[in-house]
Amino acid sequence: MSVYTMRYVYEKDGEIVAAIDVDSDRIGKDISEIMGGEKRGIRISHLDEAEMVLKETKPDVAIVTTKSLLNDVEDVLLLCAKLGINAITTCEEAFYSWNSNPEVTRKINDLAIENDCTITGSGYQDIFWGQLIADLAGATQKITKIKGSSSYNVEDYGIALARAHGAGLSLDDFKKDIASADNISEEERQKLIEKGEFLPSYMWNVNGWLCSKLGLTPIKQTQKCVPQTHTEDIESSTLGMTVKAGYATGMSAVVTTETEEGITIESECIGKIYSKDDFDKNEWTVEGEPTTTLVINRPNTVELTCASIVNRIPDLINADSGYVTTDEMGELLYIIDSFEEYV
Repeated sequence: MSVYTMRYVYEKDGEIVAAIDVDSDRIGKDISEIMGGEKRGIRISHLDEAEMVLKETKPDVAIVTTKSLLNDVEDVLLLCAKLGINAITTCEEAFYSWNSNPEVTRKINDLAIENDCTITGSGYQDIFWGQLIADLAGATQKITKIKGSSSYNVEDYGIALARAHGAGLSLDDFKKDIASADNISEEERQKLIEKGEFLPSYMWNVNGWLCSKLGLTPIKQTQKCVPQTHTEDIESSTLGMTVKAGYATGMSAVVTTETEEGITIESECIGKIYSKDDFDKNEWTVEGEPTTTLVINRPNTVELTCASIVNRIPDLINADSGYVTTDEMGELLYIIDSFEEYV
């Protein structure tokens, strides 16, 4: 993700002042060895040095392209909030973590307000699971249901995401390690959410974002994870293994939200190791008067994620202090000129 993100920052006339990683093979290298091109004079520092590096370089914005759950990026976001540094992350849960981990979200929010900076989550979902659907809703007289499905190759996003999708597990292990988390009552789920121990699928947070954006009031939300399989053995370069036929190549997660307004949102994300016949697909239908379906085949999900992050930077800087989700930032726009023209 950083390969594209760093290049896109430079192409918008931004300046990178520091880079931080945990990979021992990258520490000490110039960022040009990761992103390509001319030497930039920016040495990659270890995460252990993050606070010192951030204090020395005083960046306007930190871009966090690491993991998918808020608990996994909590320390980094809290560090940015403590130092008064605006931060934007590709962490999928951070897109709308108010409905999955409110305690940590409030903690980050309060510290960001105290130190006058903004924290948010963005990426592919900002447009393709959020803004586009809200735009379709805006052209609809009466909505009865919003139904969406999106697929992506877990090979493109690293080992942490692949494992979180159960890729490589037997079906018994998938049922025990992945699906069992959703075989609970609403009361049990709510307790996990309040304790910050709930494991949301990506669409859990997307449905919350859509409800907030559209002014809907959720009264019930459920989630179900189903394993995806392939009829033949399939290689995973990310996992470094051959996933046997019939084993989980990933999962489909279906989130259903019922609202006071009578509109149901049913969204599904399918993340798996792709076979040669698979490709990314994003399909949403707004049912009602009229019914409209949007289909996007083969979106370049990685590049779109990184471009969305970079194009959100002015909105991040211009937003109020705190943990501000992008449904409150207005439409995501293309940056024609340098960042400075938009801040």
